[in-house]
Amino acid sequence: MNEPASTVANPALGVIIFVLGGFAGAIFYLPFKKVKNWAWESYWMIYAITGLVVVPLLLAMATSPNFIKVINSAPSKETTYCFMCGAMWGIGGLTWGLMIRYLGVGLGLAIGCGLCSAAGTIIPTMIKGQFLQLFQSSAGIVSLIGVVVSIVGIVLVGTAGMSKEKELPEEEKKKAVAEFNFKKGIIVAIFSGLMSSAMSFGLQGGANMEKLALTIEPQTSNTWRGIPVLVVVLAGGFVVNALWCLFLNLKNKTIGDYIKTESPKISNLFFAAIAGAIWCSQFICFKTGEPAMGKMAYVGWAVLMASSIMFSALLGILLGEWRGTSNRTRIFLAFGLILLLISSIIAAISGYMGQQTVG
Repeated sequence: MNEPASTVANPALGVIIFVLGGFAGAIFYLPFKKVKNWAWESYWMIYAITGLVVVPLLLAMATSPNFIKVINSAPSKETTYCFMCGAMWGIGGLTWGLMIRYLGVGLGLAIGCGLCSAAGTIIPTMIKGQFLQLFQSSAGIVSLIGVVVSIVGIVLVGTAGMSKEKELPEEEKKKAVAEFNFKKGIIVAIFSGLMSSAMSFGLQGGANMEKLALTIEPQTSNTWRGIPVLVVVLAGGFVVNALWCLFLNLKNKTIGDYIKTESPKISNLFFAAIAGAIWCSQFICFKTGEPAMGKMAYVGWAVLMASSIMFSALLGILLGEWRGTSNRTRIFLAFGLILLLISSIIAAISGYMGQQTVG
């Protein structure tokens, strides 16, 4: 499909949208801190219902008037693929905590997020048969450099986190590394990182749905063409998350959380739902930022991941989580954050170069 001129008119805007998505990904968990007297599985269920079902459907009804026709008309192979990618992401997300348990936050972040970023950026272009084409233009080469820079930045931030862990007081250190197991951790990290990157595979795997969104009456505008894809992918993620939460509700006898009167039920529902809405915003930004990037849209995943890690680290600084750390740790953190910022700038540059090539 040839990109309309408007889709490549403003790569800088595309990068800004991706960065805003990364910001949403960094702060979505904050409302959870306001949830009281509920088990994890209970507020996670509300988060999943809101972020994976309600928000995408409301957005689709508001911006994509033909989304039901699009999903029904799309090749079943494609919709199944997108749905299963969402389910794979769901499994990866549920094992993320296990990775942190075995490797700690710093090392787990470096390996898990780095792998998720690399796989989610590069593999979809391979699936589409476009990877080698990136080496045939200056824009493609520059975009790949930006991806590498973002991954290095993520690893440096992760290294800073690992260094920070080592500087914790002995009693805290024992807590952090009580279950440290490098062999198990690496296996889980590879599994979790690759499975989590499937979100990118799914969101970039609905080309026919996006074409149909632009052609079936009443047509969806180019900016919102990816919303039907988003609905299908997140539905797959919802099934996995909902089944797991329901299983834990029954196993832990926490099904009564939703109705018990001694907890602040209304506020718990509200804050868990807000967390879900904020979380979903990152992928809304991912799909609406793609049209502005044109042929360089694939860098969006790397920018999204890098921005999420960057804002998470900055939030940690504001909350005093890095207070008392050594200069060595702060240097790792500073260089990591600088590289993450530079990677976003490189992404915008590659977008403009791709636009000139098209022109």
